Amino acid sequence: MGAIRTRRSFAFGLKHAGGLKGRAQGTLRAVHLLLTDRLTCPRCGPGFGLILLADCLVARRVLEGALGCPNCRERYPIRDGFGDLRPPPRDPLPQPQPLPQPSGEASDDLAALLGIVEGPGNVALVGRLAAHADALAERITGAEVVAISASSARVGEHEGVSRLVSGARPPFRPGTFRALAMSGDVGALEETVRLVARGGRVVLERALVGSAERLQRSGTRILLQENDWIVGLIETG
Repeated sequence: MGAIRTRRSFAFGLKHAGGLKGRAQGTLRAVHLLLTDRLTCPRCGPGFGLILLADCLVARRVLEGALGCPNCRERYPIRDGFGDLRPPPRDPLPQPQPLPQPSGEASDDLAALLGIVEGPGNVALVGRLAAHADALAERITGAEVVAISASSARVGEHEGVSRLVSGARPPFRPGTFRALAMSGDVGALEETVRLVARGGRVVLERALVGSAERLQRSGTRILLQENDWIVGLIETG
């Protein structure tokens, strides 16, 4: 477990963080405590972990606080359970636009492509596919679904879902995820693939021309390439 510093007591957080007591009795959609140990500094790179400075922890989830880098001293805020892991300089986040609500059938299909039926472990959904986070948390019991999208900043609560936004490369240690799904133009595709453990799957929606070849060069075996979907199996790592 990475270093943790609690700057306010648990009781103080419940009293002053605005309705958290009720949220503690139900489900929380906030950054999971164990996930913070897998995060790295977006500015300094994968060799530098982050220190959690927790203002309020509820049910092992971080609702308020920051993640600090001991190397560059940059701090990445966690507000209302949502982590801002964009590298500096960070402009204010625009008003988040709600993602289209996917159908149950579409979420079933995505779960099948990811190839995971139960936890433990972490599953990442990047970009517009983060809209499936709630549904996948229900379908893959015991796993933590990580919704990486600015649009997940203002969504309802759901058990088993962590929410954050990042730059082009999600700042996690290699092998953090059992599976990862992303959509559209992925500039840091090769680096993102390294975040998936050996034997895990990478799912690309709206894959661009050349994406399959890039995956293969990164040690990924293509399992499916149909329409604008690609599914690959990580064979290195």
